[in-house]
Amino acid sequence: MKILLVYPKYPETFWSFRHALKFVAKKAAFPPLGALTVAAMLPKEWEKKLIDENVSKLKDKDIEWADMVFISAMLAQGESAKRIIQRCREKGKTVVAGGPAFTSQHEKFKDVNYFVLNEAEITLPMFLKDLEQGKLKHVYTSKERPDISKTPLPLWELVKFSKYSSMAIQYSRGCPFNCEFCDIIIMNGRYPRTKTPSQMINEFQHLHNAGWRGSIFVVDDNFIGNKANVKQMLPELINWQKSHKYPFMFLTEASVNLAEDEELMEMMSKANFHKVFLGIETPNTESLKECGKMQNTNKDLAESIRKIHNHGMQVMGGFIVGFDNDNEMIFDRQMSFIQKTGIVTAMIGTLTALPNTQLWHRLKKEGRLKGDTTGENTEVNVNFIPKMGKEKLAEGYKNLVSKAYSYKNYYQRANTFLKDYKPTVVSRLKKQDIRAFLGSMVRIGVFSKASPRYWKLLIKTSVTKRKAFPLAVELAICGLHFKKFAKRTARVAQSK
Repeated sequence: MKILLVYPKYPETFWSFRHALKFVAKKAAFPPLGALTVAAMLPKEWEKKLIDENVSKLKDKDIEWADMVFISAMLAQGESAKRIIQRCREKGKTVVAGGPAFTSQHEKFKDVNYFVLNEAEITLPMFLKDLEQGKLKHVYTSKERPDISKTPLPLWELVKFSKYSSMAIQYSRGCPFNCEFCDIIIMNGRYPRTKTPSQMINEFQHLHNAGWRGSIFVVDDNFIGNKANVKQMLPELINWQKSHKYPFMFLTEASVNLAEDEELMEMMSKANFHKVFLGIETPNTESLKECGKMQNTNKDLAESIRKIHNHGMQVMGGFIVGFDNDNEMIFDRQMSFIQKTGIVTAMIGTLTALPNTQLWHRLKKEGRLKGDTTGENTEVNVNFIPKMGKEKLAEGYKNLVSKAYSYKNYYQRANTFLKDYKPTVVSRLKKQDIRAFLGSMVRIGVFSKASPRYWKLLIKTSVTKRKAFPLAVELAICGLHFKKFAKRTARVAQSK
């Protein structure tokens, strides 16, 4: 059996880093971890090929080679997935689909032969058994949560490391919190399941043996969702990193209560975690209560962020506007908070009703739900009727994003962040780092309107915080991407 695994192209988004990746000659930020893991669950004797459309084009000869085509996609990749499905069906190929886009709304993809939904550790064996017996069903689904300590190693040999700026590994699934707008608890549940410490060390060693050095994204819904288990794993990771001379730097997603655990922050810092994404959402306490994000209330969010910065981890923040308790002042409040805290990478989005979330059901009941979502929340084509009015939300959002990513405000945040940041990460200088620095000197230092601020930031950092110099260069490069993203977002908002 010949299996072609296809990962659809992402649209240009906040997290695509499409413009920044050019500086390091990379095609995409991360490989498709889900598809690589599914590939490892297929029979060993089957031939497998992976096409990630974010790094290479899907050719007709690839489709013609395959007996079956497996497609995995996030919501934002939905339109690209539909085009791929159509191409495959036109060539008479059997299409098998799974992943968040299909689990959320498989009925939207009419041309798929078989759906393997939810978590593949449970549903893929069901599909494979029926395939062997010649009695396949159209949909395979299950509410059962698998023990991910039995999940196999991804088939890294299916991708070219040179195409990506970072690798991806999963430690846990699920999140203990119950945010109204979030679909994590639908996909992966509220009880965080983790891999074992020895299993994780084996995964890191496997990547190391394969030749990878550099950044690894731990893709968990909430890395610290199960604090007891993560505190058992981190000491082993710390020892492994030391014995291998720190080949990896880690970034991940967590919750703000990380700042309340000094021991955990120190462990993550010693393990070489250098970035953490936090869902901060809003400084408006009433909106936090509205969406059930109680873990962010009754605490000084700005101080929490400062503490994490002090432990050598850069906070990347997620922010949302458009809650029912938001008024026209929310845009200025968000801007003030983002600037004050020095969150350089601030993903600002509009509230989005994802399929089957608590928010989706509430808005449907209230008669305010208006159609599907693209899965991309950094746009103003909201799929519900906001209480502040769609026009006010669109205008306020457009102005907020434009202000946040003006060169003046962006570099001001970078300086605020670097003031609080205490570098602890151990990194190795690579050829791509030198290439990025030299490229930034030309494209930003000479040909960009950000030039004066760029040079000021780099000179100041080289004098006052030399260990943070590579990070300062990275922030400047990412600023170019965010500026172009903000312009595009503003144009889209203006056309709505």
